[in-house]
Amino acid sequence: MKLMTCPLNGPRNISEFVYGGEVKAMPNHKTCSDKEWADYVFYADNTIKIIQEWWFHSPSGYWFIAERHTASDEILRTFDPSELYQERIDFGHEEGVKGGVV
Repeated sequence: MKLMTCPLNGPRNISEFVYGGEVKAMPNHKTCSDKEWADYVFYADNTIKIIQEWWFHSPSGYWFIAERHTASDEILRTFDPSELYQERIDFGHEEGVKGGVV
């Protein structure tokens, strides 16, 4: 059985988690092109290295970040997103936002 350590709930069976994608710099959602946004959402580098990824613990509804080696699949550490992010981005219904109600 493979375990992952949830920063909130401790070591848990990997089946309790859902992968959320690589942590990477987000383009400005107000000014980027459709291609830039698609690249951000759908494409990954896919090279052998240590990457930071979003993970979701389904039973508790908790999102966190894990550092994982892509070749060995070893999870090196997990931590709360507040270590990287101090503010929230609001994708609300602002004027000029792609896909938003204007």
